[in-house]
Order: sequence, then structure tokens, then C-alpha cells
Amino acid sequence: MQDVDISNWLKERGIKEVECLVPDMTGNARGKFIPAGKFIKEESRLPEAILAQTVTGEYSDEDFDFISPIDGDMLLVPDAATIRVVPWATEPTAQIIHDCFQPDGSPHPFSTRNVLKKVLAGFTDKDWFPVVAPEMEFYLVAKNINPDMELEAPIGRSGRRESARQSYGIDAANEFENVIDEMYNFCEKQELDVDTLIHESGAAQMEINFLHGNALNLADQVFVFKRTLRESALRQGIYATFMARPHEKEPGSSMHIHQSILDAEGNNIFVDENGEETDLFRWYIGGLQKYIPYVISLFAPNVNSYRRFTKADDAPINLEWGYDNRTAGIRVPHSSAKNRRVENRFAGADANPYLAMAASLGCGLLGIMNKIEPTAAHGGDAGGEEIVISRNLESALQLLDELPEVEAMFGAHFIEGYKAVKSAEFEEFNKVVSAWEREFLLLNV
Repeated sequence: MQDVDISNWLKERGIKEVECLVPDMTGNARGKFIPAGKFIKEESRLPEAILAQTVTGEYSDEDFDFISPIDGDMLLVPDAATIRVVPWATEPTAQIIHDCFQPDGSPHPFSTRNVLKKVLAGFTDKDWFPVVAPEMEFYLVAKNINPDMELEAPIGRSGRRESARQSYGIDAANEFENVIDEMYNFCEKQELDVDTLIHESGAAQMEINFLHGNALNLADQVFVFKRTLRESALRQGIYATFMARPHEKEPGSSMHIHQSILDAEGNNIFVDENGEETDLFRWYIGGLQKYIPYVISLFAPNVNSYRRFTKADDAPINLEWGYDNRTAGIRVPHSSAKNRRVENRFAGADANPYLAMAASLGCGLLGIMNKIEPTAAHGGDAGGEEIVISRNLESALQLLDELPEVEAMFGAHFIEGYKAVKSAEFEEFNKVVSAWEREFLLLNV
């Protein structure tokens, strides 16, 4: 869609309204509705403070040099490549993702889409082009308007809830065919490159795979897909959630990111002309191993995210890598030589797709730039090894600005703001007294 003329596109489809969208810190949509005629004629602006908003709707108490104390506006520039219809709207409506700019015309450093663009520019400088393919896990859950009640699987078309493991179960997935069919229908109308869907091991847990492609385009697609799935579920009277661990006794949900790098001629830099793995391939894995601990908060951005990282779950807990080894956080899937790729299994489904892809690609690029050798491939159960990554959001955030090369890769202003916003969320969460504390500490301490 790179050559789309927005004005003509809107007129040809009789669009009455435009959703002017900006991905926020969580990767959800912020913005406003604008009549199509006005959208074509006028610039769009939003308060820049929305980029520093916490998941609870609050703001950090810290002052940022790059966010105006007067709560000024930032200029929004529509990306024509992201224009899509809104298939569930009651009147002809378009949605367009916008980039955020400061008053001086520079990209806003706290825009997560701009962060991914900054990382991708490091590849462009070398005439390299990342190719990614995300896999999104999610749960369907019964409507729950009481946050004190545990979530449960929705009732399927059989009239029952799941009570046994149904990995890759065809009939189990068909229990929710109305949601799935509507999701695929909406995805087709929005030209989202969704591929296969499988039933995962959790109760009413699914996974959708995307076709491989340009990293920014795929991050945009994941952003749109999450809205699409939630809408599809709501129309069937249930919820869809991308929480990293919504159930105490069910596995967590991940966003696995497959990645490879092409040169200017379209050759995979991970293999040579003989199909043998290159130094660049090894160094890329070495970079993931070295730098992931420092950016783990971009893969696990919420307090709930760290409930995945236990030996009882399938999520990675250390920095081992291996060939076709799903117990390792860094997996090299079985493939032909020209399709050699690396799968990063650390990101939760709750991660902002722009930041998760930026973090994964950025770590790999740093590995290449610094020629970091990986450890030997792990051939056994990596989940049986020691837990070495952060176990909570606070400790993860403390590592984010420890290395100057990491700060330079993502931008010092972004790192400063991200830490402040996520620290504010952690402190808010830390005030909550849980049911576990009341049950075991009330009369026993």
C-alpha cells in the first residue's frame, strides 16, 4: 500500500469517518475519530502526554525534557501504508496508523513505532532488511466484570467448558468457530497476513501465525489484529485476552518472533553460498544471549508478565539456545538453508509488538556489531537449567539503562520515559494486598 493516495482511497470507498490511531505504551490504540472530509483538509494533533500514560490511565510523577510541561500537542502524520477499513464499524470507516513528531519536526522519541523505526535504520545503514514472522497466543475467556473473580474458559458450542489439555485439538478449536470465522473474515477485509490457527495447551488458548514479512508492517498488523480479535470475541459475548498469564493453573501466552536478515540482493545473511551458517548467524544469537537480560522489560512489560517465567511453565527462564529446541528461549527451527532463521520465545503476548520486535532485532544487531560468540547449542531440556532472567518488573527495569550500547540503540529519552512509566505501574501494583496474603498471612504471622 506504499503508493496509496489517502484522499482518493477514502473517496473511492465512500468513507465517512477516519480513526486516527497511535499505538500507546501498551501497544493499544489511542487517537480520535475525524470526519473524512475534515481529515483530508486538516493536520491531526494529539497531546503528547498520552505517550507517557500508564496502563492504569495515570502518569508518572517524573518530569521529562522531551514532554512539554504545558501538555502540548504533537503532530501526527498518517502512514498511507497502514490504511484499512474498519470492518465492524456501523458506517464506512477507515483506520490509519500515524507517526508522532515533535514541534520541531523530529520524530517523537517516546513513540514506540518510532523506536522500532530507529532500530530498523541500523539495519538499513548496512543494506540489510529484517524479515519477521510473529506467532500470537491468546485466551478466550468468559465475560468477567468482577476483577476479584478468577477467569474461566467460555462455554463452547457443545455447552461445556474445556477441562482437559487439547493441544492442536481440531474439535476443541471448533468449539469457538463463530469467533474464529468472524476473526478471519475481519482479517481478510483488513488485508492482515494471518496464516494458520491452532489450539494451544491451555483451556480455550489459541495461537495465530502471521506470514513472514517486513518488521514494521508486521508490528502494525499485530497491533491491528489485537483490536480485531477482541472485537470478534465481544460480538460473540466473550472476551479475548493477551495477558501473559491470565490463569493460575494454565500456561502463559507468548509472542514468538521468527527473524532472519536479507542483504540487498535478497540473500539470507545467516548462511553462505554453500548453505553453511555464517559468523553473522552466530553473532546474532550471541547478541540475543548477551542483551536480552537488559531489555527483558520490553518483552515482559507488565507485572503479570513475569508469572510466565517459572519452571512450571513453557516460557524460557534462561539464555540457552538450541536447534529445534522449544525448551530454549532462542530456538533455531528446522528449515532449509535459505530459510535459516532464529525464533525468539521470550516476548509475552502482552508485549507491545513494536517494542518486542525492536528489542529482538536490536539485540541481534548489537551481537553482530560486537562479534559476540554464543554458547554451545543446548541439546536437552533447557527448562531444567537455572533461572537467570529477572523475575519481576522492578528488577527488569533496573537493567534497562545499564549498558550504553543498549541506551544508544533505543534512545536515551525513550529509555528514561519507559522506565518512569513502568516504575509507576509497578508501584501502583505494589500497593495491592492479594488474596494469597490474606489467606496465608492474616492469622499466621
